[in-house]
Amino acid sequence: MQTVSYRLVTIISERTLRDKLIDAVHRLGATGHTLADVKGEGSRRHGLGMPGVSAVKIETVVTSEVADRIASYVAERYFEHHSVIVYLQDVEVLRGSKYAPHNDEA
Repeated sequence: MQTVSYRLVTIISERTLRDKLIDAVHRLGATGHTLADVKGEGSRRHGLGMPGVSAVKIETVVTSEVADRIASYVAERYFEHHSVIVYLQDVEVLRGSKYAPHNDEA
């Protein structure tokens, strides 16, 4: 089984940013994303865990360069005034061409 190395970018944010973040993820180079409604509580102890306040988790598998662009964009635009976190992980994926159409992998 052959795998290809990529980065998983996970963004957890207040729901009001959902469409803006999805647009940015694609504009910055992602070929797709996964979206889920989530609940939780962060360091501010409000926002994501409050009743009636929903949050979303957006995940995308991308190259390291695209991952850095997405993380930087979200940090610069939203960290100061919104409930949003971003984390990056190394992942090994099957069918790697789905995530970077112009790469050289098989």
